Amino acid sequence: MKIIDHISSAKKTLFSFEILPPLKGKSITDIYSAIDPLLAFNPSFIDVTYHREDYILRERKDGSFDKIATKKRPGTVAICAAIINKYKIDAVPHIICGGFSKDDTENALIDLNFLGIDSVLALRGDNKKGERNFEPEPSGHNSSLELIHQISNMNNGIYLDEELKNGTDTNFCIGAACYPEKHADAPNQSTDLKFLKRKVDVGAEFLVTQMFFDNESYFNYLERCKLFGINVPIIPGIKPITTKQQMLQLPKIFNINLPENLTEEIERCKTDEEVEKVGIAWSIEQCKELIKHGVPVLHFYTMGKSKTTAEIAKAIF
Repeated sequence: MKIIDHISSAKKTLFSFEILPPLKGKSITDIYSAIDPLLAFNPSFIDVTYHREDYILRERKDGSFDKIATKKRPGTVAICAAIINKYKIDAVPHIICGGFSKDDTENALIDLNFLGIDSVLALRGDNKKGERNFEPEPSGHNSSLELIHQISNMNNGIYLDEELKNGTDTNFCIGAACYPEKHADAPNQSTDLKFLKRKVDVGAEFLVTQMFFDNESYFNYLERCKLFGINVPIIPGIKPITTKQQMLQLPKIFNINLPENLTEEIERCKTDEEVEKVGIAWSIEQCKELIKHGVPVLHFYTMGKSKTTAEIAKAIF
């Protein structure tokens, strides 16, 4: 079932979460171990992230170089198929620009369509390590807007080969990311929202927010989205803080703010175990308020660890 159909048919706030593919060489049982504790809360769908393929140059004895792939988390498409087969739960793969040509994207989408996967989350993806600004592949997309346009074209039977006639229409429900505290590359929120409106106009049917810790920023964002004519479901993304280090890292990595009363509570903690308890309690209250507000889904960024998400879900579902 498409994500938009899950939302439209629901009578209450749904539960979903995101998982990371295992590191290369690891077993898919790592994925199952992360999913199993969360089955009790009836997840409507599970997101599976995709990580771009980066390269290093390794010098040979003769002075020439080999281009060595350093992709660490392969398997997104296969993991989605495995989740659907084992759990009968809809899986939503991330489709990213970074590291992919347009042909790579088309081929991945064809595979997904053959597998019956009908929802995707279209993202630009992260910069390469050490890269100040995002650089696409020579024949890849510059932005998620271009990526969404390609997926929408395939939904209308339009493929990259212009000579291909009567191409089969795909049937993807397209999701996109949004940022209550604005994207790091946007000069201001208005510019960011104008770009988001273009993504919706091109074909994005639902949105998932970057993690946030202040519900007021989300509620205010919803109002601003309406003013810009953005009327698709906006799913809040939740991530409990579990260590003191995260208090310092998350704002830098994800361009977000942490409320003062949350940071003050964390600073009083003497151990990460205490921080985890604070993070869980904060997320529970955050989720309860979001449910009262009638959000369509609560989407959890598990980072491959389900323990804290399970404790939060137990308190609210």
